Amino acid sequence: MQKLLRKSGSPSTGSTPQPITVAQLRQMRDEFSDTAPHYGGQKEIWDALRAASESDVYLAQVIVESAGIIVSNVDLTLWYDERGAKYELPKYVLSERTNLIQDS
Repeated sequence: MQKLLRKSGSPSTGSTPQPITVAQLRQMRDEFSDTAPHYGGQKEIWDALRAASESDVYLAQVIVESAGIIVSNVDLTLWYDERGAKYELPKYVLSERTNLIQDS
């Protein structure tokens, strides 16, 4: 999905207020994935969005299309399923941070 961000014309990177490690970013993404289904929608769609966000652009497109997921904005943070349920993804799930520090 990182490549999908670049193709959509949106920035593919961002930063957090404080530099974080790769492990901290991974933990933030895992925590979001664990709690996302509690915000509504179907778990299968959340799982598909996670798989797509961790895939290259071609596989991500196949995953999203086969799950019937519709992107709603250019930065890829807002999605809908075929039933109209809304799925919001934070940018840190979709792209690498520019101020990541290496784990020690």
